[in-house]
Amino acid sequence: MTSIDFKNIEWVWVDLDDTIWDFKGNSLLSLAEIYKIHNLSRFYPTMEQWRNRYLEVNHALWAKYNTGEISKEFLQSERFARPLIDAGLAEQDAIDFAKILHKDYLTLLGKCSILVPGAKNLLDAIHSKGLKTGILSNGFKEVQFDKLRSGGILNSIDCIVLSDEIDVNKPDIRIYEYALKKAGTTADKSILIGDNPDTDIKGAVNAHWRAVFFNPENIEANISEDIPTVTSLDTITECIKTMKQ
Repeated sequence: MTSIDFKNIEWVWVDLDDTIWDFKGNSLLSLAEIYKIHNLSRFYPTMEQWRNRYLEVNHALWAKYNTGEISKEFLQSERFARPLIDAGLAEQDAIDFAKILHKDYLTLLGKCSILVPGAKNLLDAIHSKGLKTGILSNGFKEVQFDKLRSGGILNSIDCIVLSDEIDVNKPDIRIYEYALKKAGTTADKSILIGDNPDTDIKGAVNAHWRAVFFNPENIEANISEDIPTVTSLDTITECIKTMKQ
């Protein structure tokens, strides 16, 4: 079994989207509903075509947002406006329509409840050992709390830190330092579990935290061999259950 060092750890921080809350699955459901509600077949003959173009645009925008190249507001507008413009809608009309799509999408997304397999057991195991759980996310405050509520795990979280609070995204070490200050703890007592090697793991390492790379799809990632990598949250849960206090 993968060895994960929890010695002297008091805070287990987890990324939210696609680490414990199934963003990919919940987002696909919400995008399909958006296509239906707003009759987007006017622009894309199939839901798959609409969804694939949206996901392509959204992925590229998030890469820029995480490095501070674009604003939150631009991301939220452009990810819906660009596919519409590509489909032939006038730019201003697309921007106006995008505002409606954005609002409805976040509302639908916040009502989704699919968790990553093993997430609830992981959170239960953390608390059973007397450890604290923190959320450290680049997601938007308009919907992150709703995700935790709909997933039934809000009460399992002791501290929530969102990049919106200080306008700083992972992997910038300032958000890690802010999280420590908010929780009243230190780097040597913190460990982060995350699925993104560029934001979660790189940021944690640079901030002198321990980290666990959650890699369910076995993607290639340029991370240190010293960083434990797991494909299932159950592996982390078992390590926590067997840790000595």
